[in-house]
Amino acid sequence: MAPRFPFSAVVGHEDLRLSLLLNAVHPAIGGVLVRGEKGTAKSTIVRALAALLPDLDVVPGCRFGCDPANPDPDCPDGPHASRSDGTASDRRPSRLVELPVGATEDRLVGSLDLERALTEGVRAYQPGLLAAAHRGVLYVDEVNLLHDHLVDLLLDAAAMGRAHVEREGVSVSHAASFLLVGTMNPEEGELRPQLLDRFGLTVQVLASRDVATRTEVIRRRLAYEADPAGFAADWAEADAELAARIVKARAELASAVLPDTELRRIAAVCAAFEVDGMRADLVVARTATAHCVWRGANTVTEEDVEVAVRLALPHRRRRDPFDEPGMDEQQLQDAMQQAAAELDDDPDDDPDGGETPPDSEAPQQQSQQQQGEGKAPKEQAPSAPSPAFKARLLQVPGVGEGAPGRRSRARAHSGRTVRSSTVDGHGLHLVGTVTAAAPHQRARGRDGAGLRLKGEDLRLAVREGKEGNLVLFAVDASGSMAARQRMSAVSGAVLSLLRDAYQRRDKVGVVTFRGTDAQVALPPTSSVDAAVARLRQLRTGGRTPLADGLLKAHKVLTVERLRDPRRRPLLVVVTDGRATSARPGHDPVQDSLKAAAMLAADGVAAVVVDCEHGPVRLGLADKLASALGGVCLRLEQLSAEQMAGVVRATRAA
Repeated sequence: MAPRFPFSAVVGHEDLRLSLLLNAVHPAIGGVLVRGEKGTAKSTIVRALAALLPDLDVVPGCRFGCDPANPDPDCPDGPHASRSDGTASDRRPSRLVELPVGATEDRLVGSLDLERALTEGVRAYQPGLLAAAHRGVLYVDEVNLLHDHLVDLLLDAAAMGRAHVEREGVSVSHAASFLLVGTMNPEEGELRPQLLDRFGLTVQVLASRDVATRTEVIRRRLAYEADPAGFAADWAEADAELAARIVKARAELASAVLPDTELRRIAAVCAAFEVDGMRADLVVARTATAHCVWRGANTVTEEDVEVAVRLALPHRRRRDPFDEPGMDEQQLQDAMQQAAAELDDDPDDDPDGGETPPDSEAPQQQSQQQQGEGKAPKEQAPSAPSPAFKARLLQVPGVGEGAPGRRSRARAHSGRTVRSSTVDGHGLHLVGTVTAAAPHQRARGRDGAGLRLKGEDLRLAVREGKEGNLVLFAVDASGSMAARQRMSAVSGAVLSLLRDAYQRRDKVGVVTFRGTDAQVALPPTSSVDAAVARLRQLRTGGRTPLADGLLKAHKVLTVERLRDPRRRPLLVVVTDGRATSARPGHDPVQDSLKAAAMLAADGVAAVVVDCEHGPVRLGLADKLASALGGVCLRLEQLSAEQMAGVVRATRAA
């Protein structure tokens, strides 16, 4: 195997290199999330880190890498005597364990040892990747594409430092403390907030636009490809110096001093950025301490805190998924100055005073200033959307087989095993196979050498996960909806649904209807940001061609079904149900109901968001939902905080 590209030979990416080194010094920081465009050496740098980590003492024969000085008392391979009792130890390099996106649950947490179960008839545990990563690095490339059920298992292990396995008749708990490093391309979707917050530090990686830097990158890469061993040897001394520096910094970490003044500074900065919870404060404190010893000092200063804030807060200050990631340098300096000013006050004073950094209200204020500009007759300029909220989960009924995502139920190659089957499934269902074979062992003449299996005993695992859907919004922008205050609330609701689609990896499209026809404001796309931009430019006014809007939605869904037949559609119609525009000689209400029946006949799952307003309600949205075979929700029922529960269409798929 060719040696990895040396860590010291990487050109640029100072923040990423520093983040990885600080985590190597102080693993309790919580890992690094590397965000960046493709082709920026994210994976190369992470893989090079393993060569810098110090070797580990492990208990001989322990598959879980227990430390001889402090072995896990509940280790499945234990009990182990401590080193003080004279137990021998082995020494091995720190491991870099890679978790592929397509990994299964049993590969991650471990499962029943198939070989021993079939040959010896015993129930034994085979460790997974979490056990292999203990005391090392767990690297997840394209972490934003990881399946939800694996994310949940990863979160539990990262939070508790232990992995708990309850499956296939196996009940095991073992230590799983590791440095979590993930890389992702934001163009392919974002992370769940719960996983995002688990990463201690985050770094944005971009390709340099400097010609000299790019030239040096090419030169070194070509030299490595021509002679990997020789290139690695040229940089071995520099890597050895970094490795020795890591060992020295680890040894000095316990003696580093974090003064109370810097603790108050950390608390003040985190409060100024309005981060959720206290994890950010702890991560900043640990990072500042690690940076202190890394630069050879023994007392944390303002310099260390500023570096820690720059690395630990960018992914925690985002108040909405559509906010741009990162941290403005001026915001950082303002927060540091505000914290410094508060340190001059009584330490017992509340550190939350002063102004907070600018937030996402600025675009709304700008939109409000532009409301009166450029009005056309019989239409209104775009209204500032009301604040977004956490939307209820809208699901396509039934079980699909579409693209991986986080919305509706689906059968998949990976996911939670729900049952065994003789006709369909993915992979062997071990317990089902053994259970099917067990009653026939005496008749087959088993002599104790192991199970006797036949073809009819084999059972396949039926796995169920989540899929991403095509969520098509049909938005009524007519005069019946155009009261400025109400349209602002409608826009806020659609933004909330778009944010939900963004987090669940859905494909989205937007159809709007007003005046005399309907138009595709946004063809189905994976870029939800584009949908948000189009929605914020939406003008309102005119008559209500509801039938045209539904027919346009039907046409879009028909085309998309040909392009991507496995992605199931969910139509969200945002309207008050009024129909006032139709072809000459046609009843607009009847036309809209016929168009709705056409969608229902094609099996399109639909949700109607009723925006009717006022003391007199006609209930037209309810009639439309019935014709669509879907459900009708009032605007205020979209908020998960106000209305608990899960919405599912009542009609079968």
